[in-house]
Amino acid sequence: MNELTINEFLEKLSSAAPVPGGGGAAALVGGISAALCSMVANLTTGKKKYAEYQEDIERILTETGAIMKKMQRLVEKDAEVFEPLSKAYGIPKDDPQREKILEEALALACSAPMEILEAASLIVPILEELAVKGSRIALSDVGVAATACKAAIQGGVLNVYINTKLMKNREFAKQTDLRAQEICEEYIQRCDAVYKKVEENLRCN
Repeated sequence: MNELTINEFLEKLSSAAPVPGGGGAAALVGGISAALCSMVANLTTGKKKYAEYQEDIERILTETGAIMKKMQRLVEKDAEVFEPLSKAYGIPKDDPQREKILEEALALACSAPMEILEAASLIVPILEELAVKGSRIALSDVGVAATACKAAIQGGVLNVYINTKLMKNREFAKQTDLRAQEICEEYIQRCDAVYKKVEENLRCN
């Protein structure tokens, strides 16, 4: 997936092909959020005006680079973990192994969106820092990054729920849903707060 051009990825995403889908798209926008944070940090680093934050900006550059790579891997992983699930759905309903194979495939399919949620949650404190410490000429980019991060979280949680809803192991499903919901509730609120702060700073009064 990562070797596709933007146009090729969008063409595949728009087609009837099973992958990429919503999970891969969520990982991609998560990567875009991290990339925008990196851009803001790069526009800030070395500037006298922000010298007091230089150490923090250097750390942010390291962190965003790692998150970008993680999200890129998750675009691939989401496609990989969906394949066994797609095959499991094709198993005849009278096959005695179908239920077991399907349950395992559903659990595997949950793993990528859960990782997307975890990775996206790491972006949020960076957004909060950059809203204060980042170059003012790139403040709007912090707001865009916040909206992209929020989309990644919302997309990730839906891709968890669509799999847990079908699981027979309801205890595992509930625990997975709970963890996803906790991330969603905390970090979406924080993304919204960053966006609002940016908007208030940019609007003409």
